[in-house]
Amino acid sequence: MERAPVREFIRHHYRHFNAAALVRAAEDYEKHLAGGGAMMITLAGAMSTAELGLSLAEMIRREKVQILSVTGANLEEDIFNLVAHDHYVPVPNYRDFGPEQERELYDRQLNRVTDTCIPEEEAMRRIEAAVLEEWQRADAAGERCFPYEFFYRLIRTGRLAEHYQIDPRDSWLVAAAEKNLPIVTPGWEDSTLGNIYAAHVLKGDVRNVHTVRSGIEAMTFLADWYRRTAAERSVGFFQIGGGIAGDFPICVVPMLSQDLEIRDIPYWGYFCQISDSTTSYGSYSGAVPNEKITWGKLDVDTPKHVIESDASIVAPLIFAYLLGW
Repeated sequence: MERAPVREFIRHHYRHFNAAALVRAAEDYEKHLAGGGAMMITLAGAMSTAELGLSLAEMIRREKVQILSVTGANLEEDIFNLVAHDHYVPVPNYRDFGPEQERELYDRQLNRVTDTCIPEEEAMRRIEAAVLEEWQRADAAGERCFPYEFFYRLIRTGRLAEHYQIDPRDSWLVAAAEKNLPIVTPGWEDSTLGNIYAAHVLKGDVRNVHTVRSGIEAMTFLADWYRRTAAERSVGFFQIGGGIAGDFPICVVPMLSQDLEIRDIPYWGYFCQISDSTTSYGSYSGAVPNEKITWGKLDVDTPKHVIESDASIVAPLIFAYLLGW
């Protein structure tokens, strides 16, 4: 058997507190899959700009995730990085910036995400030009697609390949397209391309505002997916951060059981959340797993884990553990 230095390091050194919580969460994730379970991974925050694709892409290729729920920002920022990585500008001293320095970045068309800046022209406008053609083609044909389906079309046609600036194997979106994974994108309108889409609708470039399918349709799609999948295998929930990327999909279970009144809908079969939010603030992101029992999302005996730490550190470590790195 090949050595797995990262996995071995974690198992030997991570013995207490959040470190031990990481190990327990990874072990139960592994058990869930070994028992035939499926897994949803949800992405909040700026995990794509944090380049989580370096590990998440391999998780997808190895079929350790069967469905994703991501913010519109995470959906687009993976492909931004794919085509414009060399033009990103690191700003490690961002804490020292005043308003004048931030304005200088704006004038250079650099959009800052903590310690790195996304170049507007090479990333956002390049993707806008390509995806607008897909929106217009669908609009003219009377087709309607989810946001991720338009990105899959761009990837599969190969029209962006000449602009790739990282190894496409490090793009989680490319891996997802290859596996044809469904991606739920709640609140897609709250993203750069969501804003751009609205602008093109207002300008008349896209006639039917519903050419991009809505969040309600995403929930009905997820409901159908969950019913079919959970009838055959337990479905787990691995939540990176919180927010709408997590709360939207986890609610499919109580929606089916309480609102649609379908009997015997299985609860989520595994739950893990990586978050630095504090429960006393009253946010969903800080809600402890047991609170979800009261909402009909988890059961008493569902394996539940919370790792109160930085997801950009913890998630790659858990993925490395599961991948045997």
